[in-house]
Amino acid sequence: MSRENGRSEVGVGASGAGEQLALIRDAVREKKADRAKPRTWRGAELAAELPVARVLVDKGLVHLDRYFDYAVPAAMDAEAQPGVRVRVRFGAGEKGGRREGGKLVSGFIVERVAESEYRGVLAPLAQVLSPERVLSPELLGLCRAVADRYAGTLADVVQLAVPPRRARAEAKPSPPLLAPNAPPEVGSWARYGAGPGFLAALTRGDAPRAVWTALPGATWPQELARAAAAALAGGRGALVVVPDGRAAARVDEALGELIGEGRHVLLTADAGPEERYRRWLAVSRGSVRAVIGTRAAMFAPVADLGLVALWDDGDSSHSDPHAPQPHAREVLIQRSAGERAGFLLGGLSCTVEAAQLVETGWARPLTAEREQVRTAAPLVRTIGEGDEARDAAARAARLPSMAWQVVRDGLTRGPVLVQVPRRGYAPRLACERCRTPARCRACAGPLEAQEAGALACAWCGRAEPDWHCAECGGARLRAQIVGARRTAEELGRAFPAVPVRTSGRDHVLTTVPGAPALVVSTPGAEPVAEGGGYAAALLLDGWALLGRPDLRAGEEALRRWLGAAALVRRQAEGGTVAVIAEPTLRPVQALVRWDPVGHAVRELAERAELGFPPVSRMASVAGRGEDVAELLRTAELPPGAEVLGPVPLPVPDPGRPRRPGDPPPGEAWERALVRVRPGQGAALAAALKAARAARLVKREGEAVRVRIDPPDLG
Repeated sequence: MSRENGRSEVGVGASGAGEQLALIRDAVREKKADRAKPRTWRGAELAAELPVARVLVDKGLVHLDRYFDYAVPAAMDAEAQPGVRVRVRFGAGEKGGRREGGKLVSGFIVERVAESEYRGVLAPLAQVLSPERVLSPELLGLCRAVADRYAGTLADVVQLAVPPRRARAEAKPSPPLLAPNAPPEVGSWARYGAGPGFLAALTRGDAPRAVWTALPGATWPQELARAAAAALAGGRGALVVVPDGRAAARVDEALGELIGEGRHVLLTADAGPEERYRRWLAVSRGSVRAVIGTRAAMFAPVADLGLVALWDDGDSSHSDPHAPQPHAREVLIQRSAGERAGFLLGGLSCTVEAAQLVETGWARPLTAEREQVRTAAPLVRTIGEGDEARDAAARAARLPSMAWQVVRDGLTRGPVLVQVPRRGYAPRLACERCRTPARCRACAGPLEAQEAGALACAWCGRAEPDWHCAECGGARLRAQIVGARRTAEELGRAFPAVPVRTSGRDHVLTTVPGAPALVVSTPGAEPVAEGGGYAAALLLDGWALLGRPDLRAGEEALRRWLGAAALVRRQAEGGTVAVIAEPTLRPVQALVRWDPVGHAVRELAERAELGFPPVSRMASVAGRGEDVAELLRTAELPPGAEVLGPVPLPVPDPGRPRRPGDPPPGEAWERALVRVRPGQGAALAAALKAARAARLVKREGEAVRVRIDPPDLG
């Protein structure tokens, strides 16, 4: 435009001025939009322009389980380092050589490279959320190993391993690392033959591996704390994982008394998101080298790890419900092997997995002599011949005369614990005469009653029209469900002068006074009795535990019973436990002898004979019937893989909240089991993961859920 006599050549009229302003506004808008669009670079141009960040995008889809390259703008170069959180545009399309659209998603930079192998268009990082390096190479490697073992995605495992960011926690510095503590005294570890040597090896910086069967009593938190303190005294880190917050608090208190404040942290949900993240950062930054926590702590990034310890690996809370559902035991085994750390698997009971670690020589047993066990354990009574002579209905009665006598005598000396199984246990079928579980003659899976009354295998679906017990030849089955809703009320009426306390899912007690009282508790919620323990314990409704439709029903029943009985005083102090269950059954006999290791060894031998886990490896494949069949048809399973089923999955109770793994409401799902020989577990996981990825790429059918080594086999 030129000016003459103070007037523009355009804009003389009103309409002309409006058109000019519109053109100017359009030009400004175009320029702003162009600035807002992320600049893109082709991979070949980056060597001369910008470095590349390889990003793990937080999308847990199995067909996207890989890294993606992004350009690093100069303004982000200093902060965009491996391990930091970033935001990127993902799922965008290309148009005219430009990257357009795409949603902003979170991710982690896993490495920086000078040039991308991708020849297409690279979008830049959208944002560095924080310069805090939270995903170390060691943690990334652990997450990848766990994802491969469980046929999961790396993004899903990283989501379990790295807690959500809290900016205020990151802004605060962590305290400096304190000097190592002095080696702890042996203490109660002297009761175990190899106990002092195990602690000495940890102090030297060695990596001993042991399966520890703890003696009954309340000293196991102190023993775990001493093991952790021994590793710290050797200049290395320690990680202790326990089933719940109550157990974590006991070990936390014991370790604090041994090594003082500031040398360890407690990682549980009770701390709250921000405080828990602050403690996690102290571990990640190397300010603290000892961690006590619940399941999520299995991934805690402890520097120079010298000991990983897991208490009570049979507890179901150690199995994560979120994909890919890893078990803390397997994660810690991986950490022990990969980081050359000591390993301690402890508990009052012994799982078949723990027995297998000893049998294969991977770990050594850490047990006490039988004389020590007899000294520490209470007297265990069952319904025997003498009781039957006095009470003909003793076997059938829920509270036979022997049980009443144990409760009455116990209340004269202190509190009495009454363990009652939770409501909702659905028992499996067993021989009415000898109580042997009814199993399929083809695959040894458990039998269950169909709607029409016919018998069929819960694993392979094979009908069993003419079942007979393999042990005694009996042809009659039993399935017993015993309710426990009114237990507290019944006992309160029977002993009106004694207070009755309850501990369960809605209200869990930590401790109870040492005065006479009845304490009714569900398994796992038993409080500790002050003053030396309970005078007696009553373990009710054994069939509700032993009759569960689960491969490990006997092991789980024994674990629950030992957990309660260990809270009772020693036999020399009058401690007595009464178990109301068939006395000839193997778990009951193991409780009487206080021999969880022997029970686990025999269970392992039986599973080896039948080809059950952990001797074999197994995967469950669940979904709509046609989708399960198609995935198994296309999967390149290892040679000799055996497919059992599919069989219909039971419809979840609509009255309870949905759980991970439940089918969508209104859908009928089926489940198949795939069993392979030892050594083929990795190939099985890779084959099922590849088959799922191929289905998602082709968009064929609905999603199918795969779980490796499911703990709830019927």
